[in-house]
Amino acid sequence: MEPDPAAANDPAWAQALFAEHRPALLRYAHSLAHDPEVAADAVQETFLRLCREERAKLEPRIPAWLFTVCRSRVFDHLRRHQRMNPLEAPTADRLTDDEPSPARAAEASDTATQVLALIASLPPAHQEVLRLKFQAGLSYREIADTTQKTVNHVGVLLHQALQRLREQVRSQTDLLPTPR
Repeated sequence: MEPDPAAANDPAWAQALFAEHRPALLRYAHSLAHDPEVAADAVQETFLRLCREERAKLEPRIPAWLFTVCRSRVFDHLRRHQRMNPLEAPTADRLTDDEPSPARAAEASDTATQVLALIASLPPAHQEVLRLKFQAGLSYREIADTTQKTVNHVGVLLHQALQRLREQVRSQTDLLPTPR
């Protein structure tokens, strides 16, 4: 496929999209591949593909397109290499952009580790829709486009995932915030 002259002649557009979406794409790709190198490669390939696409065709659906392409790149790699490693909380923490204050980090560290463990105990489809909704901020329609599920199915998966998490949190009262 030939590079789109409109995209190629507007590096500021591609750079702005890279700056805006790269962190969320990295977290999402890492949640699928459990490997920071695979995640970084998938994100890089996603943005290389972006530069070859017609900007006008992508404008109305950029986030969903980026996550769909990134997801495909990760799954392609996994199919080729047939391996999945468990997500480790310290690795996931290194991929986040927002660094909390030291006091806040110390307070939230145990809770975050426990919540990640709870999420990791969910079925993969539930984990994926939770990450796309709450980490990537995608709409139900964008999640449906990314995962190739119906919007209704996405809603059901999110509802089930949140319900399971709520039940697990209630059973572990140490995860509930203490009144001040």
